[in-house]
Amino acid sequence: MPTVTRRAAVLGHPIAHSLSPTLHTAAYQALGLEGWQYTAVDTTTETLRDVLDDLDLGWAGLSLTMPLKQTVIPMLDDVDPVASATGAVNTVVVRPSSCGIALGGYNTDVQGLVAALTEGLRGREVARAVVLGAGATAASAVAALAQLGCASPRVLARSIARTAGLQEAARRLGATPRFEVLDAVSALGPLRHADVVISTLPAHAADPVAGILLERAGSVPGVLLDVVYDPRPTALARAWGERGGVVVGGERMLLHQAAEQVRLMTGRPAPVAAMDAALGAVLGVTR
Repeated sequence: MPTVTRRAAVLGHPIAHSLSPTLHTAAYQALGLEGWQYTAVDTTTETLRDVLDDLDLGWAGLSLTMPLKQTVIPMLDDVDPVASATGAVNTVVVRPSSCGIALGGYNTDVQGLVAALTEGLRGREVARAVVLGAGATAASAVAALAQLGCASPRVLARSIARTAGLQEAARRLGATPRFEVLDAVSALGPLRHADVVISTLPAHAADPVAGILLERAGSVPGVLLDVVYDPRPTALARAWGERGGVVVGGERMLLHQAAEQVRLMTGRPAPVAAMDAALGAVLGVTR
């Protein structure tokens, strides 16, 4: 009997650096899904519509990177409530419909953040939290913190004028964050007293905060999750660890959000241990 081929892919630009193929391929192998293939497809906001139009029932789904997470929403047949509230879809599932196929949108970043933070918290409650940055990932961070019991985090953004989207997402989520301008010096107080800090800033954007932590901070008691995993560790993660805080690498979020994508696309529980081992082999990490 010929092997049935199912396809999935991560879309973005540039995309060659993505670790998603490593994670999904490891999952397919562990699940014994012969003929399943996961690739990286260079896609821009201008070419996304063409990629979606070429999908058929041979496809299981897609993983999306920014800015496609927002661009894709009006192109979908339905969007899950979490993705709708955060305004970001990082997962598209292809399923049969009376018209051929239907495309459903999901946000697995939220579950990835919750699972990764839970590893670092080890049962501790989250009363005070800080989010660095105000982009699409920050909306997922606010949603994750609400699930962990903190619906009123402090959001430190480089520009308050650019927080309108996050403020609207917070309203949809029923969260009430406090927005402040991100300044490395004034951020010290909130960071030193936070149970959880999530940095959603791009690579190196948090370096000034890391410098101030090393120069002026005493110990920090909380858990830091920096979503950046290249470079790894980030300057902020190194500084946080040197000040005694618990560091959760961005690769942990990546692992857990990919595990939920596998479940959505295959209909089977994700083999997290196998995916974790494959990720560790690529990153040179032993757990």
